[in-house]
Amino acid sequence: MSEEHRRRLERLYASAPVNRVFPSTLHLPAPGRAEIRFRVEPDHFHAAGAAHGTLYFKMLDDAAFYAAATLVDDVFVLTTQFNLVLTRPLGPGEAAAYGQWVSGHRRVLIAESRLVDASGQEVARGTGTFMRSRIALAHLPAYADPLP
Repeated sequence: MSEEHRRRLERLYASAPVNRVFPSTLHLPAPGRAEIRFRVEPDHFHAAGAAHGTLYFKMLDDAAFYAAATLVDDVFVLTTQFNLVLTRPLGPGEAAAYGQWVSGHRRVLIAESRLVDASGQEVARGTGTFMRSRIALAHLPAYADPLP
């Protein structure tokens, strides 16, 4: 992964409107790896007082997705399947999702992710299948616009 591709992917992530609902930051430390940091707020809770499953899915999918996306520098990849295992409730505070590429390069990539709370306790895992699309990264302004 080139430094330019890394910076462009991080900017693409930051530009997604859904991240105004779930504020978070993406860091891509190495090819095939992604880290997302976020804060769980009471607005993210279900009726029993812990994070709703949508937050688990969003962060696990994003971490796995961007781990895979670091290996594809010409087109946008799409999530085609994602499996979740929720093991503990996620309460308020800082949390992180870590993604790791597992296999595949050509058409389909597989990546996994894990979600941890502020104490470092794993609360969920995910595995996703991602497919190369026909959407050129060069056609996405948040990716293609000149870097500062």
